[in-house]
Amino acid sequence: MKSLLFILFVATTSFSFVSQPTQIFNTSLTITVRDEVGNTVSDAEVKLFKNEQDYLKEENVVMEATSDAKGLVKLKKLEGISYYVIVRKADKDNSGGGEIIGKLEEGKFNKATIVIQ
Repeated sequence: MKSLLFILFVATTSFSFVSQPTQIFNTSLTITVRDEVGNTVSDAEVKLFKNEQDYLKEENVVMEATSDAKGLVKLKKLEGISYYVIVRKADKDNSGGGEIIGKLEEGKFNKATIVIQ
């Protein structure tokens, strides 16, 4: 009986030391860059910002990348927040719409499409 109580005590106390579950997947974002007629755009420069002030001044870039041949940009290890984004290629950009990406879901593969014109 004492050994059974001891096992229950050890099992109960060991669970009290368990912290939050470890996140299995990093929060990531895949951006598809398209032009005004819907074609994917390769070699477009993508920059993420945490707040509007940094976005407007184009400083404190959180992450930046260039779209691949399929118009995709894959960004990993992000926070589960909303991001401001600038996408540019030559004389085209996303100003006038699509400047903010809604709050990302933690531990998920998030997706967004940005149109440049």
